Amino acid sequence: MQVHADLKKRAAVDSNSLDWIPSPMAGVERRMLERDGEEVARATSLVRYAPGSSFSAHKHDLGEEFLVLDGVFSDETGDFAKGMYVRNPPGSSHVPSSAPGATILVKLRQMDPADRRFVRIDTNDGSAWQAGRQGEKLLPLFSDAHEDVVMLDWEKGAAFDTVPLPGGAEYFVLSGSFSDENGTYGEGSWLRLPAGSTQTITSKTGARVYRKTGHLA
Repeated sequence: MQVHADLKKRAAVDSNSLDWIPSPMAGVERRMLERDGEEVARATSLVRYAPGSSFSAHKHDLGEEFLVLDGVFSDETGDFAKGMYVRNPPGSSHVPSSAPGATILVKLRQMDPADRRFVRIDTNDGSAWQAGRQGEKLLPLFSDAHEDVVMLDWEKGAAFDTVPLPGGAEYFVLSGSFSDENGTYGEGSWLRLPAGSTQTITSKTGARVYRKTGHLA
């Protein structure tokens, strides 16, 4: 299965327009944003757990990264409420479930094989946020030689200079909206720009976004 699998091409998806597709486990559904492979695949998806649902034990040979968008997602390491950012490195395994139900943004098989860091960050913790450019606050989530992951808050009316993206960029809009040269992206939008792109961002409404850069070099 291939969905937006060519990483050299720009891709933009309004996830709200996608159907929920059943997974192999009852009560677990997916909206596929990008995918290259079958059940074991390089993938970026929204995954929705119905209340009381679970997924069988499995190993992440090339890692798993997720952000909880709604509800509470659980495994044997803890309960992760809305706003939790989690990285389970290559070689890790778990048994995921959700008692009340949950929706997560999840990225699979996209980590450096040598990465061994577990990450758990509560993005609701205001004390961890930092000042960025004018009209911007940022929360660092993860950084290494392969990628840089942050959450960004943009004020209403924010406008930024054009920036080069030598390693590409990827966004998921958590709230509000923003625009660039090629369109406007509202809540639930996913955008991927290939390596070598440039981008000029404005936000009339203000926005909170997840952003990953460098990983598409």
